[in-house]
Amino acid sequence: MLGSIPDLLRLLAVPVFGWAAYRDVKTRRVPNRTWVPLAALAVVLLVWDTYAVLTGPTSGQAYLIRVAISLGFVAPLAYGFWLIGGFGGADAKAFMLIAVLFPVYPVYYLPTAALPFEPSTLGVFSLTVLSNTVVAGLFYPLGVAATNLTQGRFSPAMFIGRPVAVEELPEEYGRLLETTTGFTRSGLDLDALRMYLQWRGVTLAELRADSTRYRHPESVPSNPNDPGDGAIVTDGGEPSDARRLRSDGGVSAGAMVDDADAPRPADPWGAERFLDDIEGSAYGTSPEQLREGLEVAVSEREVWISPGIPFLVPMFFGLVAALTYGDVLFTVLALVGLA
Repeated sequence: MLGSIPDLLRLLAVPVFGWAAYRDVKTRRVPNRTWVPLAALAVVLLVWDTYAVLTGPTSGQAYLIRVAISLGFVAPLAYGFWLIGGFGGADAKAFMLIAVLFPVYPVYYLPTAALPFEPSTLGVFSLTVLSNTVVAGLFYPLGVAATNLTQGRFSPAMFIGRPVAVEELPEEYGRLLETTTGFTRSGLDLDALRMYLQWRGVTLAELRADSTRYRHPESVPSNPNDPGDGAIVTDGGEPSDARRLRSDGGVSAGAMVDDADAPRPADPWGAERFLDDIEGSAYGTSPEQLREGLEVAVSEREVWISPGIPFLVPMFFGLVAALTYGDVLFTVLALVGLA
């Protein structure tokens, strides 16, 4: 394969994005240091290409316009999606990196052809990666629905989720798709559930075994644990909900009676205290979401969850497709006469 030195160096992004996608699937966490070398390389290559264009025989106007679109539109768009919660932090950083690393189409020469095969008319490569990512992401709900259908699972959540045993929730990523009243798209984030369990120093099994006690806010320890970030430990460490807090009092189980006529405590489950005590927002969780999620977790045997789509996975496939085929969405639109 032949190409300019900057374009060949840009291929270093492929294994990095592949590793990041793997990490996103396994842990939903990508270290910040992953992007630092590529970000430095991206700036160097952008300066390199810009200098070559400005000192070359052509005006470079088209190149500069494409760079301006990539840096001035795609990068802020990724940041905006992060602000409104549409992207995770790693997703936004990855797309902003692509905007700097791939502002225009690279070209790679094979013996009988050149890659990408189908570049878009606009010529902004980061936009092609973005549109390919969207196309790749569309296959996820179709795959989820097909899996549920083949296993006889029918539910309003069948296109976005799957059922799991409640006991498995501490080992799952995603969001509950149920409340005590039925289906919801905005149920409790399971990272927030793990944070809560670690904060209290209990396991979900203990919470289910004595929900009356733990529902009472006075059962919250006076010195709770650091809640962590809700990640599932995958490096041989101890899972979040197994880091135990020594008992320091609170209301005893015998002092709490499951009486339907008893007044409801002011802060069931200590939800407000938890959210006030931690740094940050526990992934946007409200006290009501936490209480609803806990009620579902202690009362049901099986629940539907949305595992969500690790966005770096379709981004990786979108990047590979862009480097080889080109703009998939542009081709589809052209086939139906819309481009």
